[in-house]
Amino acid sequence: MRISTAIALVSAVTSAMFTSMAQAGDVIALTKDTFKDAVSADKNIVLVEFYAPWCGHCQHLEPEYEMAATQLKADGIPLAKVDCTVETDLCKEYGVTGYPTLKVFKMGVPMDYKGARKSDGIVKYIKKHAAPLVVQLTPETLSNFAESERVVVVAVLSKDSPMNEEVKKIANSNSDDLIFGVVEEHPDVKAPGVVLYKKFDEGKNILEGEFTDATLANFVKANSLPIMDEIGPTNYAHYMDAGLPLAYYFFGNDEDRTTMAPEIEALAKELKGKVNFVYINVAKYAAHALNVGLEEKWPAFTVQDVNTAEKFPLDQSTDEPLTIDRIKTHVENVVAGMQMAKFRSEAIPESNDGPVTVVVGHNYQEIVENKDKDVLIEYYAPWCQYCETLAPTYDEIGELYKGSNIVIAKIDATANDLPSSLPFTVSGYPTIKFKKAGSTEYMDYSGERTKESFIDFLNKNAVNKFEVEKAHDEL
Repeated sequence: MRISTAIALVSAVTSAMFTSMAQAGDVIALTKDTFKDAVSADKNIVLVEFYAPWCGHCQHLEPEYEMAATQLKADGIPLAKVDCTVETDLCKEYGVTGYPTLKVFKMGVPMDYKGARKSDGIVKYIKKHAAPLVVQLTPETLSNFAESERVVVVAVLSKDSPMNEEVKKIANSNSDDLIFGVVEEHPDVKAPGVVLYKKFDEGKNILEGEFTDATLANFVKANSLPIMDEIGPTNYAHYMDAGLPLAYYFFGNDEDRTTMAPEIEALAKELKGKVNFVYINVAKYAAHALNVGLEEKWPAFTVQDVNTAEKFPLDQSTDEPLTIDRIKTHVENVVAGMQMAKFRSEAIPESNDGPVTVVVGHNYQEIVENKDKDVLIEYYAPWCQYCETLAPTYDEIGELYKGSNIVIAKIDATANDLPSSLPFTVSGYPTIKFKKAGSTEYMDYSGERTKESFIDFLNKNAVNKFEVEKAHDEL
């Protein structure tokens, strides 16, 4: 109901806006001359991919993006793309530092795309964002709206209530995951108030009386996720975005789960709004235990700070069984700041004189944050084929700068934790960053992965100048 109505309203506006533009398939190719008009304030919604033709991730996305464009074209919603190897100034203007970068332009305002990279996920995400930010409801449409999604939020307000602005603020910041409506009359709540409908736990939660954007945000955060759920690809991002510490109970078999369920779910309910609890099935995701500080011994329990990525595993070295009392004490200590985080690191190499300096967790600050050195560092995964393809060229770059004050380094980001003080997280491989000598800031390297491009980048950005001969062969 909500989405189809919004699409009908914007179809006439958007269907004709790109008729004169060059395009390949149903994805519209934009240039500096056509971009501003394509994403201007009078256009409801446009999705733009900023890409580089040589980028493997872009090539992988291309067929999915094209299929999504074809589906959305029928609803008058355009998908576009910009070649950042040609439109360099345009990509710089919008802060593009890696490929592909996807941005949603709604009424001319850009925002980061946070949806899936498959065609169905792109279509669902964009249709949701094409709809009104807050749906105006009547008592007759309220019931259907309340059942339309897994979680919906309905504010009960008069048309002239100043709290309508608070609802819009929270709706805007939660538009990736939730839909919001407003109604003047409600059978259960007198204005002002808020009802959160959900298809789990108690079914709905009520916030009565006046509210601010802060109290509404806390209400939504505390009630929009289940008391306890099994985590997987479909809901992982929701828990990351919630901002609360995430407590994992790893179960090795059905008996592990059912035996502990009543007690751990009661604890999750007690700590609602402070910590989110989840089950995780080791038959599917045993490898994730290493990411959150655990050994592969089941059952197991850990807490992760989703904001800093710090891990607080419950001690597995003891023969003491995993009980609810141990879990409760551990979680309370984490929340109170009385539990030290576990820091994962490979052993510091005894010899580190290869062309590329090997960084691990325990020597990261010594090497990468050395203020006398310029450092180019690759964050890689051993299983990443793009990392394997890059390795020979990266070794050659390391050899060229060996002995200089420009350090070419790499770290296995799957086996080593990074300092929690870093202003970024690594979510894709390889990620390549550069830190200038004397600076604490990191720059993204988003150029081509050739010797010539790396050398040009270092010549331009390094504080410590070091002349090397340019190479002209490419990956």
